[in-house]
Amino acid sequence: MNTNQIQGLIGMIAFLGILVLLVLPSLLGVMRDRRVDRQLREAQEDRSSEADQKSSSRSTVPSTATWYADGRRSKKFVSS
Repeated sequence: MNTNQIQGLIGMIAFLGILVLLVLPSLLGVMRDRRVDRQLREAQEDRSSEADQKSSSRSTVPSTATWYADGRRSKKFVSS
């Protein structure tokens, strides 16, 4: 190998190294997002299967926010 070939090889290796450094964080982020999406999808499927299995005999109580909103709505005056 002569000097020009060695310099070309060093330049190509440097270019590929910089390219990897720039692309690697993006690829890691995409892989992380896919993992999180998969975990969320599995959790949602588990939650929906649990909801299907729960009995409907359990009484439901409205949340405090619902109770407060219902009280506020009933106090509004209607102008005629």
